[in-house]
Amino acid sequence: MADKRITEDDVVAELTDGMTIGIGGWGSRRKPMSLVRAIARSSLRDLTIVAYGGPDIGLLCALGKVRKAVYGFVSLDSIPLEPHFRLARQAGAIEAVEMDEGMLQWGLYAASLRLPFLPTRAGLGSDVFRSMPGLKTVRSPYDDGEELVAVPALPLDVALVHVHRADAAGNGQLLGPDPFFDDLFCMAAKKRFVSCEQLVETADFPKHGPLQTQRIHRAMVDGVVEAKRGAHFTSCDPDYGRDEAFQRIYAATAGDPAAFAAFKARYLDAPTHADYLKAVDER
Repeated sequence: MADKRITEDDVVAELTDGMTIGIGGWGSRRKPMSLVRAIARSSLRDLTIVAYGGPDIGLLCALGKVRKAVYGFVSLDSIPLEPHFRLARQAGAIEAVEMDEGMLQWGLYAASLRLPFLPTRAGLGSDVFRSMPGLKTVRSPYDDGEELVAVPALPLDVALVHVHRADAAGNGQLLGPDPFFDDLFCMAAKKRFVSCEQLVETADFPKHGPLQTQRIHRAMVDGVVEAKRGAHFTSCDPDYGRDEAFQRIYAATAGDPAAFAAFKARYLDAPTHADYLKAVDER
């Protein structure tokens, strides 16, 4: 099996302005934050971010890197609405596509199957048609004749996800209570990069969890980055929980340019993930 071990900077080198990037995780849970921070340090601009959003979207909005966000929600979980995202949304600084959570899943699934759309009942009778004025419905060709939402595929240029364990070939293991939709993000993308808490030997996966936890296959992955505490400050249960104190520090910088500049200088400009963790531990 090919050795796909790379660094955060290697991942950023594969990205270009204007790309559509899908980011796994859910709200403030198991986000690939070491990769997000690497994007934050870069010169990348005009990105389209597709996510069940959390600080990934908020942070990149705060830095002016997002042109368009496609999301089912953007939340810090214990803080219901991501405050940096809220500022960008209210200011009209980004194009926002607000989808029903099930529709977002279905759009990723359609892209993973290389289909132009998939039908669903999700979104019927909701304001999603105002958020997506080009959204269409289709009528079932069978006897029921039911009208359904035709969810367009959400093809991605790149997917970024964070897992608990991975091997050098890119096989990934998810040990938490919910796999979210990380596998769909990977299958919907042209290139897929995985960060992990720990690189292990392939034969050692059973020591960490049963077979069904191995949700990410090496065929879905183009590069793997070992990043201990790589999801910080989001949770990565059972390895660690959300750093609520740090999340409050981050959230408090929204709307205060001087506070955000100080936060950026101390944490986001740290040249490596190790430097970031050092700054976090010394706060």
